[in-house]
Amino acid sequence: MPKKGGRQAEMGKEMQVQCKRAKVEAACSLAVMSFESPDSLFGSLISPIKPEVFFREYWEQKPLLVQRNDPLLAAYYQSLFQLPDLKELCSQGLYYGRDINICRCVNGKKKVLNKEGKVNYMQLKKDFDQKKATIQFHQPQRFKEELWKIQEKLECYFGSLVGSNVYITPQGSQGLPPHYDDVEVFILQLEGEKHWRLYKPTVHLAREYNVESEDRIGKPTHEFVLKPGDLLYFPRGTIHQADTPPGISYSTHVTISTYQNNSWGDFLLDAIPGLVFDTAKEDVALRTSIPRQLLMQVDIADSTKKLSSILRMLADRLENTRELRSSDMKKDFIMNRLPPYLGCDSDPLTPGGKLPKLDSQIRLQFRDHAIITVEPDQENSDEVRREMVYVYHSLKNRRETHMMGTEDDDTTTEEGMSQQTHGLRFPLSYFDALKQIWSGSTVYVKELNLTSDAEKENLALSLWTECLIEVF
Repeated sequence: MPKKGGRQAEMGKEMQVQCKRAKVEAACSLAVMSFESPDSLFGSLISPIKPEVFFREYWEQKPLLVQRNDPLLAAYYQSLFQLPDLKELCSQGLYYGRDINICRCVNGKKKVLNKEGKVNYMQLKKDFDQKKATIQFHQPQRFKEELWKIQEKLECYFGSLVGSNVYITPQGSQGLPPHYDDVEVFILQLEGEKHWRLYKPTVHLAREYNVESEDRIGKPTHEFVLKPGDLLYFPRGTIHQADTPPGISYSTHVTISTYQNNSWGDFLLDAIPGLVFDTAKEDVALRTSIPRQLLMQVDIADSTKKLSSILRMLADRLENTRELRSSDMKKDFIMNRLPPYLGCDSDPLTPGGKLPKLDSQIRLQFRDHAIITVEPDQENSDEVRREMVYVYHSLKNRRETHMMGTEDDDTTTEEGMSQQTHGLRFPLSYFDALKQIWSGSTVYVKELNLTSDAEKENLALSLWTECLIEVF
């Protein structure tokens, strides 16, 4: 197993550089973006458009172009990522495919020009200058403090994973052919200018990436040039292509994307099994056997009426259900999202202050980074698995692996353990007490809805150990 010490040391040096740069950029950041809350951050991102107008008229419906002539905002956008940043980042050990792709659109097709192994900056710059290749840098929030800060707040705002990619394209060139994506996209123009063409979707709110041919997409519905400080949004499924105009040395933009596999269909696939399981415990109709040899038949038309009646019964039950299980989607989100951004000068999250006692007042902190689920006991292999309450959180997630999948060795920690969900496990009887704490208000430990004082102190101490509560 590869050792991680060298990479972590390099990341530490980069963090120091970022902290120094952050002090210089602080005034600019505060002036153009509001990090007070997830709501305020999103409001400042799409300003001057109001969020209520955005979600009523644009979200999942049509593109939004916000062209600004604001030097302060343009300077802030440029600080998020610049072409010269790649020289320093390449020295930290970037790899083709994992961290960087280089490509060019040739005759309507994407031509990948990646080399093997580590990225050499001089070779990368040579391909950029001589082959007119676009540089695609994956998930820059792993290295850039300000993008971490923005995307962490956006993940809180949307309740969905938020990734990003930087695209740097030389003049007179285009990196990608016309295509559509399976994510909601926000594009921030950082350097230079980019000429964009958008087309009517062939698949509305698409669930997968796809390249479209020029003769199929027709004429653009929108055509414009983005300049530094400009913002573009378009829904998943929007066909698009972009090039750097001649006379512009190069263009740099960052795409911030979200809502991949986060539809009602995905939620149903996640929630329905739990609903069926719970209903089957109470309704014998779901416990009766399917017809003999049903699984051997090609045509099951005779059984569709029975299935339809069961689905209607489940729908009726659902209308009277206040709680619906969605464990897999919740866990996937909380396990893979960014940890809280606490600033360069903040210590890592460790329990501090006084221990919670029976007479202590406590309050939940980092609520946006923690969830409660009710699931079968994962530690009990007996046939009868009782339900338990699980509290999962993202406070200990690793920024370095955000949105990088599980294909490389970065998914293992320094101790050699696989990436896993962080959290706590309680008996089902703790559920009401946890809901008390999750209400957001301050509560006395002794007033928690549990039978014994020992249970109350145990719950408070467990949450405090995970840095999920503050004690007064």
